Amino acid sequence: MRLSNYFLPILKETPKEAEIASHRLMLRAGMIRQQSAGIYSWLPLGLKVLNKINIIIREEMERAGAVEILMPTLQSADLWRESGRYDAYGKEMLRIQDRHERDMLYGPTNEEMVTDIFRSYVRSYKDLPLNLYHIQWKFRDEVRPRFGVMRGREFLMKDAYSFDTDFETAKVAYQRMFAAYLRTFNRLGLKAIPMKADTGPIGGDLSHEFIILAETGESGVFCHKSHLERAVPSDDVNFNNAAVLQKIFDDWTKDYAATDEIHDEEAYAAINESDRVSARGIEVGHIFYFGTKYSESMGAKITGSDGVEKPVHMGSYGIGPSRLVGGIIEAFHDENGIIWPESVAPFDLGIINMKPGDMATDEASQKLYDSLVKAGKDVLYDDRDTRAGAKFATMDLIGLPKQAIIGPRGLKEGVIEIKDRATNTRESVSLEAAINMLTS
Repeated sequence: MRLSNYFLPILKETPKEAEIASHRLMLRAGMIRQQSAGIYSWLPLGLKVLNKINIIIREEMERAGAVEILMPTLQSADLWRESGRYDAYGKEMLRIQDRHERDMLYGPTNEEMVTDIFRSYVRSYKDLPLNLYHIQWKFRDEVRPRFGVMRGREFLMKDAYSFDTDFETAKVAYQRMFAAYLRTFNRLGLKAIPMKADTGPIGGDLSHEFIILAETGESGVFCHKSHLERAVPSDDVNFNNAAVLQKIFDDWTKDYAATDEIHDEEAYAAINESDRVSARGIEVGHIFYFGTKYSESMGAKITGSDGVEKPVHMGSYGIGPSRLVGGIIEAFHDENGIIWPESVAPFDLGIINMKPGDMATDEASQKLYDSLVKAGKDVLYDDRDTRAGAKFATMDLIGLPKQAIIGPRGLKEGVIEIKDRATNTRESVSLEAAINMLTS
């Protein structure tokens, strides 16, 4: 993509309403535009990142056996009355009526609707286990939306819901998603720590928040440092082997990790002082087993192998892709802008033509651009006739992993510069060497 043809509305000044780095940088980099409190339009650069995050989430959900569906944003209030949540949910739910004065709502979550889908089609234990997921926009009318996409009113969510015959098989489904989440966040370039979360009246230990460490995190987090060093499940992990899943779960939950909400100071103090980690963290995912809470109230039953009809056991598994964009920026940025992990960068590389109109720089820039595109790379070519300093600032702000800097002076010496955004180091190489390096 040529930058002269792209829509990238860079802001030179930091908007006053931006309180944290991700909000500030997303606005300045032209990734989003606020339309009203907590509601944003996603502009081309932001949408590219959001889409890349969704691709990784889909790949890992399907690797773990989840099946994608798509549920509507508007839901009937009748479903929520069945579960007993319509009146209990509070003002965060946007309640509306259609032209026939039927009560509707803009879905803040989808437990009721997915339970209705399940009960309409599944009757036997032979059809289980089942995990259905979707990626859909949600709306919660926050009293005070803030921090940009980190706490907006409209947000994108990946919701997965598991259905199993009993607690033991539901536990396997939970651990399957536990492992899938570790893999997902790792592929997004994040070190996510699973921390035990409150299970409410259901009890047990099957509720975990996945937390990334960041100075601007909303929660205080306390954990053993082993969580920062532990390897995630490999590409060939067997998601159908309950023993393998149990081992992964046990390995990741054996050492202390908790947010300040349920922090146990005595248990934390028992850790060797050199192994303690106390920091701030951002929640990027939450998994939760809720048993028969919805299946009992909504009549979602299956006939077991013994011929007896019983409520299905369920769990829910959430990741917020739109929130993740902000979370990744909070974890990876410097004073000059964003530093994207390669897996979610909006473009793989940026080419800076230092002197558009100069035959040699134009030819070299075009040759590199064509070679990279042919090799399947996603490239942003800054061909604008503007100051070199402005081009450098733009590339640093939007955070592409690599920059190729091509100018008359370097070409006279037979070289171009390759800059690594994360380290800010530069390497001078020939054009041919750059093509080989960047297309491999």
